[in-house]
Amino acid sequence: MGYLEHFQLSLEPFSNAPVTRFYYNSVQHTQAMTRLMYAVDQMRGLALCVGDIGAGKTTLARRMLDNLPESQYEAALLVIIHSGITAAWLLRRIALQLGVESPSDDKLTLLSQLYQRLVQVYEAGKKAVVLIDEAQMLQSRELMEEFRGLLNLEVPERKLITFVFFGLPELEQNLLLDPPLAQRVALRYRLEPFTAESTEAYIKHRLRMAGARRMLFTNQAVEAIHRMSRGIPRLINTLCDNALFECAMLQRPAVDRALAENVARNLGLDRELEVPEAVRARRAAGVLAPGDSSAGRLIVPPRPERPVTLEEIDRFLSGLGKA
Repeated sequence: MGYLEHFQLSLEPFSNAPVTRFYYNSVQHTQAMTRLMYAVDQMRGLALCVGDIGAGKTTLARRMLDNLPESQYEAALLVIIHSGITAAWLLRRIALQLGVESPSDDKLTLLSQLYQRLVQVYEAGKKAVVLIDEAQMLQSRELMEEFRGLLNLEVPERKLITFVFFGLPELEQNLLLDPPLAQRVALRYRLEPFTAESTEAYIKHRLRMAGARRMLFTNQAVEAIHRMSRGIPRLINTLCDNALFECAMLQRPAVDRALAENVARNLGLDRELEVPEAVRARRAAGVLAPGDSSAGRLIVPPRPERPVTLEEIDRFLSGLGKA
């Protein structure tokens, strides 16, 4: 018997997949959405949403895309999965996402095609918006200059395109590769970890959406989960999912503190609490070796056996976003 049957649930409540049904509209997610929607509605040009790993940026980006009515916006979501993309590839992908047919390989021609398409969108009474997820992967000055150039596409009344970047905090440093672009950021919002109260409300919300008829975690278990996860939604999901599985294996009615703490130890989260926050962030970004708690040691990631090609990235991304 799986834990769904044991707890009489209709769905897995703590999957880390960005499922719309489970979106939790926390206070700070509401604030972020309100501000970002204002930025695109007013065509401010460039807005940022940053947060640590697992803070819910991707979920927020997809929710925002869903909230942009097709009658008012020509919107697309582009996920950057490789730091080696070129400016030419990026420009072509943006053009495709916004409906440019047969983008040219010549940059000047492609820019002309994109401009004409943006004018068409404007004349149709709509607004062109591109959401960029994992934007910290944009790591070259050439890429930043390309975005600055696109933001120069305007009509007398307003800009023709607005970008919203979602990424890790180092995105802010990447923007400084092109200071004029950094100065054009019209809005910034940082997603912070959940408070203890938000963590409890989040757990209850996910359980309710999965069909739970009662609370499956004791108050002490929720406190332990918040402490061990540091309020990071992705870690909350991982902890709760494993705890429910172990609870079902033990044929218990609810997760208590001892079980939650044992699961956290098995996942190594109790050790993470002993590491300074700055070191955890550097480790998560691949800068520190997993067993190294010093803040200054750099490591060089191993070279892949074969580099990922842009054609492979194109195929991977072909189903993402909407044009």
